[in-house]
Amino acid sequence: MTRLEPMGAAEAQDRQEEIVQAVRLVPCGGVVFYASVPGNSATSTRCGTRRTENRRRLATILWEHLRAKGSPLWKRLHFSNRAARPIQLVHDPLGRPHLLVGEHRGPSISFSTAGEEVWAALCDGESDIGIDVAGSAEFQDGYPVHRVFHVQELHQASELAGGDLADGAALLWSVKEAVAKALGCAFHLVNPRDIHVDPSAVEDGGPAFSVRLSGKALERFPMADRRPITVRSLPQAGTWLSIAALNCPRHRGPGTHTGDSSKMTL
Repeated sequence: MTRLEPMGAAEAQDRQEEIVQAVRLVPCGGVVFYASVPGNSATSTRCGTRRTENRRRLATILWEHLRAKGSPLWKRLHFSNRAARPIQLVHDPLGRPHLLVGEHRGPSISFSTAGEEVWAALCDGESDIGIDVAGSAEFQDGYPVHRVFHVQELHQASELAGGDLADGAALLWSVKEAVAKALGCAFHLVNPRDIHVDPSAVEDGGPAFSVRLSGKALERFPMADRRPITVRSLPQAGTWLSIAALNCPRHRGPGTHTGDSSKMTL
């Protein structure tokens, strides 16, 4: 269990090093805030402890940012009454994270790691979200692209990446994994080829995608046939950052339930 505490002086100083950015995902209507911290920012040298600390810091940064924005949706949770309503980062049995505000389920949150850098995204609405970061180095010659991508979607992604097949594969993979995280199962319960990335529109900052499911993925998550799954992809330094949102009302798919098997108090 990880509890989010008000930032101390050291954390407040660290916070100045991070820039919280925002992206609106249509048609879900919500704003998603995202940020990153470098992997060497934690004091511990142990990998697991460092990862936990970085996630805690990111969750705190994004939650504080959401509070400062005064999101109408979460006012009902009485942001100012922190002592009575502790903020916790919780995980279900498949590892899906979200915030718990007192006894109330809070906003959806998602994490991704790229090298030593850790990213997180937090939704100010009720949509389930997922974030993923992928780089072209993971998809060089010899990678079995036919096992995870369809020919047309890979061709389209490569065009968006300037004709670079490996960079296009990284873009497409980040989209698919972000969707799998928004569904709450990563790739435990869905096959990447059952996630179809349809033609995109290029918006400010990067492309936007509409995503649909097929096969066993659609059988497990039939609500996705009625509720839009939208993704925004943003180029970073040598990588692609993708954020997916499954339109509200929030669903509970396989592996999710009202009880949480893992809690971390921030």
